[in-house]
Amino acid sequence: MEYRRLGNSGLEISAIGLGSWLTYGTQTEEETARVCIARAYDHGVTFFDTANAYGRGRAEEVVGRALGVYARDSYVLATKVYFPMGDRPTQRGLSRKHIMDQCDASLRRLQTDYIDLYQCHRYDPETPLEEVLRALEDLVRWGKIRYAGVSEWSAAQLEEAVRCQRQRGWDRLISNQPIYNMLVRYVEEAVLPVSHQLGIGQVVFSPLAQGILTGKYTEPHALPPGSRATQEGANQWIKSYLVPEVLEAVGRLRTMAERNGWTLPALALAWVLRRQEVSTVIIGASRPEQIDQNLSALDISWSPELTGQVDEILRPLAGFKPIW
Repeated sequence: MEYRRLGNSGLEISAIGLGSWLTYGTQTEEETARVCIARAYDHGVTFFDTANAYGRGRAEEVVGRALGVYARDSYVLATKVYFPMGDRPTQRGLSRKHIMDQCDASLRRLQTDYIDLYQCHRYDPETPLEEVLRALEDLVRWGKIRYAGVSEWSAAQLEEAVRCQRQRGWDRLISNQPIYNMLVRYVEEAVLPVSHQLGIGQVVFSPLAQGILTGKYTEPHALPPGSRATQEGANQWIKSYLVPEVLEAVGRLRTMAERNGWTLPALALAWVLRRQEVSTVIIGASRPEQIDQNLSALDISWSPELTGQVDEILRPLAGFKPIW
């Protein structure tokens, strides 16, 4: 396993982490989730990511029970807050009340005394930024969280947040969790360079583009039985990727990977990890063997030549914008 610093913090995490979006607590049986988490842990994975909104708390419960058998200081546990956890206006967003309420609820579901990385799942334009950051600062001071991060914040929002924290002498954000993969690259323009300047590490989600970059999908209307694209409730994001021009490019990437003796998922993960701004990539796994396959990405030595080959294949998709 390779380990990287999370931004400019002293926190060291595995370059590949395991997440629970659309899997644990919803689409995957708990025993299978437990086996996957155990396999990842045994391979040296130390970063485990979830969120209160995944299955309205069920993912946190599954992850908490699975990790509870290990020494608490041997892994990094991350969760999030923002999305609705009920129908009332007080049960969503980043108000101080919702952050505090949901931090306590997450601690109960995860069966732990503290959260290593507590992330604002989205930016909340309805709550003053100072209120959000003060709530996170208090949680750090009270020992309920160790570090704070965000997910899908723009470069300008990150700059504003760090400026506010510096002015008040508060602990700074150490991470941002964006979508980033071969098909979705918007963060390269501003988020990655600004984050690097601010000392904010990237915790990348969906590095395999909802499974598109596994190469299992070859025709828009010929979906493999049992795949995510066939599962109602889990396929709403993948549908926009299932277009001929994307699948054609993915086919060429798969040929390139196989020519080098790699799998396409390994190539896709190594492509994300080539960026120094990336601290970890979050994979999903509904079968333990997927853990083994994805970790082979760490065996790929990236080179400028590989970057050029991938860019050439992806050039026809320059204007592609999937719904995620």
